[in-house]
Amino acid sequence: MATAAAAAVATSSAATIFNSAADCCARRVFLVTNLQVPTRSSSAFLRTSRTINSHSRAVSSICSSSSSSVVNAAMATEASAKVIDGKSIAKEIREEIAAEISRMKESIGIVPGLAVILVGERKDSATYVRNKKKACESVCIKSYEVHLAEDSTEQEVLEHISSFNNDPSVHGILVQLPLPSHMNEQNVLNAVCTEKDVDGFSPLNIGRLAMRDREPLFVPCTPKGCIELLHRCGVTIKGKRAVVIGRSNIVGMPAALLLQREDATVTIVHSRTKNPEEITREADIVISAVGQPNMVRGSWIKPGAVVIDVGINPVEDAKSPRGYRLVGDVCYEEASKIASAITPVPGGVGPMTIAMLLSNTLAAAKRAHKFE
Repeated sequence: MATAAAAAVATSSAATIFNSAADCCARRVFLVTNLQVPTRSSSAFLRTSRTINSHSRAVSSICSSSSSSVVNAAMATEASAKVIDGKSIAKEIREEIAAEISRMKESIGIVPGLAVILVGERKDSATYVRNKKKACESVCIKSYEVHLAEDSTEQEVLEHISSFNNDPSVHGILVQLPLPSHMNEQNVLNAVCTEKDVDGFSPLNIGRLAMRDREPLFVPCTPKGCIELLHRCGVTIKGKRAVVIGRSNIVGMPAALLLQREDATVTIVHSRTKNPEEITREADIVISAVGQPNMVRGSWIKPGAVVIDVGINPVEDAKSPRGYRLVGDVCYEEASKIASAITPVPGGVGPMTIAMLLSNTLAAAKRAHKFE
């Protein structure tokens, strides 16, 4: 009876998910102080190459409800999962990017340029843009920033995008989201020329990603960072079962496409999926990107699976000086006792997102100047 009740609770909570948040993972942001921005591995990476919903609701403290007997048995032992350290991996990547930019500057006198357009006075967005600027400086990417008032017109934003599109010193353009409600987000994003769409969200880039024997100019930063973590940790993807939880355009769908390109057998779990726990428990690799704190319990994880947790969710914590702490979509305390490897939150996927943005910007500059 108790097991059935626990399963009912898990199924009920799963039915209410996926309404907001996978979009939070890469572009919409929650204020995080002390954000560390890191950098991918070999030079081959250099050749090929969240942000969080600010209104994520505080959810009950942490994984305290009962789980299945499988989890209870596993929890009798100490946590055994390897911690996938996104901070240190991203730092490696940033160092590699800096070295490649130095080589480019010495050879042809060019450094990559990244332009960021920020509209409004949101503190969380301003903090994220500030961190991007610091990241650019750390690898010698030239940073351009336009900060417009909240009541600016859409036409003003489009004019700045047009100017950056035509500026040969700018190789990547990023419009910080969310935009004010009076602006049409799609109109603005579609104005960025494909060759400078370092976020990788243009229909052309996503279409190429979805097709075999086609290469996108850019891959969206957060999904790209997830796959890079798997590569750098020596995780075999080919032939494995993979489950992506969430189907947003920003993380879930491109992550599934990337896994498929790596010859994984991929299932997407979403808000209309029946028995999401059972489906997820079959996966060798789990990528969760729904923005719901502690939704994926230990009972969802296959013993020995690798778990990549994209979610970064604020939950109330009276003991924290800020009044909240950050947790992922996955209940770390439970999953870390069952998985073979898992990303922490924070310090897992987050640092990789900005590292991949730097990588894409470098790739854009090299392509523009035909630099090998």
